[in-house]
Amino acid sequence: MKIGKNIAAFLLVLAMSGGYCLAQSPAKVVEDFKPSSVNQPGKEFPQVNSEGRVRVQISAPEAHKVQLDISAVKYDLVKDEKGVWTGESAPQDEGFHYYQLWVDGAAVPDPGSLYFYGASRWGSGIEIPAKDQDFYAVKNVPHGQVIELPYFSKTNNDMRRCFIYTPPGYDKDTNKRYPVLYLQHGGGENETGWASQGHANLIMDNLIAEGKVKSFIIVMDNGTWAMTGPRPADRSAGTWPPKGWADGFMKTLLEDIIPLIDANYRTIADQEHRAMAGLSMGGMQTRVITLAHPEVFSHVGIFSGGSITMEDLANSPAFKEKNKMVFVSYGSRELENTRAGFGGNPKENQDKLKEAGLNTHFYVSPQTAHEWQSWRRGLHEFAPLLFTK
Repeated sequence: MKIGKNIAAFLLVLAMSGGYCLAQSPAKVVEDFKPSSVNQPGKEFPQVNSEGRVRVQISAPEAHKVQLDISAVKYDLVKDEKGVWTGESAPQDEGFHYYQLWVDGAAVPDPGSLYFYGASRWGSGIEIPAKDQDFYAVKNVPHGQVIELPYFSKTNNDMRRCFIYTPPGYDKDTNKRYPVLYLQHGGGENETGWASQGHANLIMDNLIAEGKVKSFIIVMDNGTWAMTGPRPADRSAGTWPPKGWADGFMKTLLEDIIPLIDANYRTIADQEHRAMAGLSMGGMQTRVITLAHPEVFSHVGIFSGGSITMEDLANSPAFKEKNKMVFVSYGSRELENTRAGFGGNPKENQDKLKEAGLNTHFYVSPQTAHEWQSWRRGLHEFAPLLFTK
């Protein structure tokens, strides 16, 4: 009995000191939820509150278990007497996030949200309002156009499509010619990503209106690749991605896409006025392609997709001679979690390139991970550096 009293007293002291909690209640949720900005017309859910929590609701009277799956965490929903399930997530980082619902073990899109292509499927997405969202907001400024262009690819013997951003005024002055940025998506995404999730066109429109960037065309194509055979268990640097993985898209880009754009748009069709950039997988493709063909691209942007090393320069001496600028960016949480990836520390690599005489820039997006807000900010920082000379 004496021992029991001592244990109880000890636990009480710990609970009062914050070192132990017998029955810790969940954090109180701020009830200021509003419909997401990317909901389907007229839909009240999903919603977001000032903490960045996502609340979803779905009618599924016959379901036994429903969950919200966002940022690789699943949250149980609660069913009311009418069979409507409701629940919310923990606070999320600012910006865009893919998510889905699980209904009795089946992954389904939320019927209330618009759909976006990511994770190799069309599914739900949500915007957590960001403090700096003004740089990609829709404003009363001159706007460019995003055009869908179907085309036949000789290298693939198939029809493809790309999306092309032409800046404000492109159709008015038919004598003016423009530089071009070839901008690539990440793994599991497609050619719709940069205009839809990334708001690349709005970022450019606002920068042009502010006089912070030189107008240029942006081309967004599909760089998806598929490997033959099973993926290796060891995906460390040197073994992943496999040799030749970017060759297919490189051939398509050089032999189909660039000639198509130069033939049909008023481009300045030379190396000095051609750039390539991409996020994640697209950044890795950018690295491989621009190192292999420095005679084609003068400006390089890699967002969360590795970096260029001194070893790369040794293997591609023409790159140093011809390149005008190398830009690398990451989300701060990526660097904290050492997801910077292939080729070592990207900041150290950039510093070494600068010491070797290259024009380099390194940007870190605050409080974001491997996600669209990092890449939106990356493009916003990268674009004003292009074609300045």
